[in-house]
Amino acid sequence: MNGVKDDELHTIERVIASPDEDAIGGTATYCIGCGSCAVIDPAFRIAKNADGCYRASVVGEPRDWIAAERVCPFASSVDENQLGEELFSKQSGVKYDQHLGYYLSAYAGYVSVDGWRSRGTSGGMISWLAAKMLQDGLVDAVIHAKDGPDPKNMYTIQISRTVDEIKAGAKAKYYPIELSEAIKQVREHEGRYLFIGLPCFVKAVRLLRREDPVLMKRIPYCIGLICGHLKSDFFGQAEAWESGVPLDKIARVDFRHKTSGTRASDYAIEVRRTDKDEPIVKRIAELSTANWGLGYFKYNACDYCDDVLAETADATFGDAWIPKYVSDDKGCNVIIIRNQAIQDLFNRYRNELVLHDSDATEVYQSQSSGFRHRRQGLAERLYIHQQRGEWTPTKRIKPSLDGIPERRQRVYAMRTILKNESFVAFREAVKAGDFTVFNKHMKPLERKYWRVSIPFKKRMMNLVKRAINKLGRILKKL
Repeated sequence: MNGVKDDELHTIERVIASPDEDAIGGTATYCIGCGSCAVIDPAFRIAKNADGCYRASVVGEPRDWIAAERVCPFASSVDENQLGEELFSKQSGVKYDQHLGYYLSAYAGYVSVDGWRSRGTSGGMISWLAAKMLQDGLVDAVIHAKDGPDPKNMYTIQISRTVDEIKAGAKAKYYPIELSEAIKQVREHEGRYLFIGLPCFVKAVRLLRREDPVLMKRIPYCIGLICGHLKSDFFGQAEAWESGVPLDKIARVDFRHKTSGTRASDYAIEVRRTDKDEPIVKRIAELSTANWGLGYFKYNACDYCDDVLAETADATFGDAWIPKYVSDDKGCNVIIIRNQAIQDLFNRYRNELVLHDSDATEVYQSQSSGFRHRRQGLAERLYIHQQRGEWTPTKRIKPSLDGIPERRQRVYAMRTILKNESFVAFREAVKAGDFTVFNKHMKPLERKYWRVSIPFKKRMMNLVKRAINKLGRILKKL
């Protein structure tokens, strides 16, 4: 890097530099593009790279490399266990679990009043809680993702100060964002703020609070989102393009458009066009890029994160991907509460909620595939890098192949290939002006992945099931 020996680099330099600057447009960086370094020091700049991922770069000489490292979720020596202990361990009745972190209670449920559930991604809990915290005076404003100014910035992190503004930010956005501009506004305006974000972004905010007394005072609460991984903006473009909207006509993508009469997991996207008023709605089951297990357009950093449930957040919410809840087309949340003030609020407004007591086992089951990839799979990835003598961020998970069957190792290797090649394939499709080029590139790799990951007998059973379901949908339309 600029002639500097690798062993002389600061940790944050290793994070934001790509291991191979020519690989996948630099997507192989460990930087998640959160922007915490840019909050600390203007020498750090955050911008989208060639693959639609936010990434930090250095312009000039930073005032304090070490301070920037302390606030970076992938460079800091402070991990989620230490932050969780500082934040939550001294509360009466607190429990600890290796997957949930510290927690007071766990539920599955939804909001039963005022349309919060229909407006939200699943059970409507996140926006409801943010509004209650605002109305009850716990906070004066909410920092969260909302509609951005243009198709190139569909969603950005903004500040809401009213319930109506919070409602406008409902629903999940599978889209790249960065927090530096919003946090700079917090520094400039007094008040108490709630931050809502992905696990690594919540960790970044917690680290910023430790570094900056102003932010420590002004951001007392964080709500976390259960995370599969963060997507490049190629993801939204690909889904819209495959749905029939040309790239230059995409205005906005609603990634979680609810459909009635189906399982909660069988949702759709809604694509708004710049040239027409009528949006296009497409079920994700009909889109080739929508399978999250394939990891298309995933930030590389996400494969080096072991926090699925936002362990440093005061409360965490996600989809209740559990058989007894997923059949409800209106959606249901899995809920983890870590802060007594949030628990008190839930108790106070229990009549507005439908809550089912849950536990660590059920919460884990709702996200078991994510945990397997980011705990067992991470151990395998770290081991491979270690054997090659390559640097990786320090994680709670240790490099190891112990207990990982050879088939699973091949699965994890194929997922890395799928992630990397999805960027290559999409750029090829854009250059050709033809989305089918993407599928021609990816389908052989995808078939190889399924052969590795699913035994032959199960693959045949799945094919039969899909054929029966497809026939059922056809007959239903007749």
